[in-house]
Amino acid sequence: MSNSRAKRDLQFAQRLARLLDTSFGVPGTRFRFGLDPLIGLFPFVGDVITLVMSLIILFIALRHGAGGRLVLKMIFHVLVDTLVGSIPLIGAIFDVFYKSNTKNLRLLNEFITENKHTGSGKGLIIGFLALLLGLFIAIVYFIGIIISWFFSAFPEVYNWFMDFRG
Repeated sequence: MSNSRAKRDLQFAQRLARLLDTSFGVPGTRFRFGLDPLIGLFPFVGDVITLVMSLIILFIALRHGAGGRLVLKMIFHVLVDTLVGSIPLIGAIFDVFYKSNTKNLRLLNEFITENKHTGSGKGLIIGFLALLLGLFIAIVYFIGIIISWFFSAFPEVYNWFMDFRG
């Protein structure tokens, strides 16, 4: 990747992070916020829009060959912002202070200009995938428990279901 391409990508990421995290200031203070908490006020649609915009900075890092460790740090920031930010009202307040895009911009800048955050994150990736697998298994297990409880609490529904089935 050429140096001019990296410079253009970094400038674009800076503009995007500024737009989402620090584009507006509160007069008389040093407090700044961006469009992220404002867009996030629209349930689901706003969260999806800000998630996609946040992922752009991650894709820029991937374009320039970011290692697994850096990518996982950036994904963590985006996930925290998206998951907590999706809680109505509380999420918008959280978004004002967390500024995941600014955090990821700092990581991207250090990666491109200072060659920091290099190296594989294979151990982190394997751990993350194991955690996701465990979470999936737990969710399936708890769904089974809920369904079992439901049918034992309402046997007439179970009987209707079995009659309907065949």
